[in-house]
Amino acid sequence: MSENLEAPMGNQPGSPPTSRVLSNGARVALVVALVLLVGIGLFAAWQIGRNSASGTGTTAQTGQSAASLNEVPVAVAATFRRSVVQIDVVTAQGAGLGSGTIIDSRGYIVTNDHVVAGAKQIKVELYDGLTVPAQLTGLYPPEDLAVIKIAPVPHMAVATIGDSSKLNIAEYVMAIGNPLGITQTVTSGIVSALGRTVPVGPGVELIDAIQTDAAINPGNSGGALVDLEGELIGVPTLTILNPTFNAPASGVGFAVPSNRVKLIVPQLIATGHVSHTGRASLGVGVVTVDASVAAQYNLPVDHGVLIVSTTPNGPAARAGLRAGDVILQTDNTPVTGVQSLGDDLLSKSPGDTVAVTINRGGQQMTVNVTLGGLPANS
Repeated sequence: MSENLEAPMGNQPGSPPTSRVLSNGARVALVVALVLLVGIGLFAAWQIGRNSASGTGTTAQTGQSAASLNEVPVAVAATFRRSVVQIDVVTAQGAGLGSGTIIDSRGYIVTNDHVVAGAKQIKVELYDGLTVPAQLTGLYPPEDLAVIKIAPVPHMAVATIGDSSKLNIAEYVMAIGNPLGITQTVTSGIVSALGRTVPVGPGVELIDAIQTDAAINPGNSGGALVDLEGELIGVPTLTILNPTFNAPASGVGFAVPSNRVKLIVPQLIATGHVSHTGRASLGVGVVTVDASVAAQYNLPVDHGVLIVSTTPNGPAARAGLRAGDVILQTDNTPVTGVQSLGDDLLSKSPGDTVAVTINRGGQQMTVNVTLGGLPANS
């Protein structure tokens, strides 16, 4: 018995039917192939079900990856929280609270100046609930940092201070502290920006500050901003107020970078005060030049900054700069005002040599200046 199968293109009008007949051997081969295909399909379906049941399939792998991602911050928070304390203070104005981080096995704790300034009494609540008295070691209001000390206690956890210069924008971070007195609270977010200069109040300015969207509330001040290496990379200090509602702006908080902590805190521990800031200085007093200043001083240019004084034997004076010069550029960076000059100097260190372009009496020239250190009382 044979079976006729039409050809793919069918029959043409007026032509005899086209057909082909399968031999017995071909029919057997076709049946075998169909059986094999069905078998392969059944095996694949069985394997998928087996993988799902055993947790080795694609969905399970995705779940495992998500779980693995969670394991790191969970472990970091569990470990680091033990070094974060609540600080309760009594001042002439009343009671207050903040946070701090134990950074030395001798019992030294870093916090914010505004948490402990003016305190008549300081108490520290440790991770396990133990409350102990603390003494003030030193304050550095210009960058809102302070150090207090407790007597070391058994099993006291000490945090490691990291390198804030290695942070990247969008890096995952956690804020750990005691917002509103709710102890041992962990919030998370990312590094929103780096290198911010944030005025905090009269004579107080955060330098090279870390901006983060991790929730920071009253009581978080002086606590810890932590990276996934489990290291302290910042000290949360403040959030920006929304001027429309006179309330903290959501997700806009700032922290003192850990590299400033590593410079300032050892000085406070050693002597109780800061003798060197680690910041570069030209040794000049300047004002921003605009049209009115240019007219007032009869200047040949209406932009840049005017040198009104120089520190005797300071960096600028030693290089030959003098009052009346207008600074137009440092290295390849235009100087548009006092703020831009200050921002540019933040990226430099004492001992660096800077090419300062000035206008002196209508003549433009460039002078190389070796930068000095900014005094702590500046």
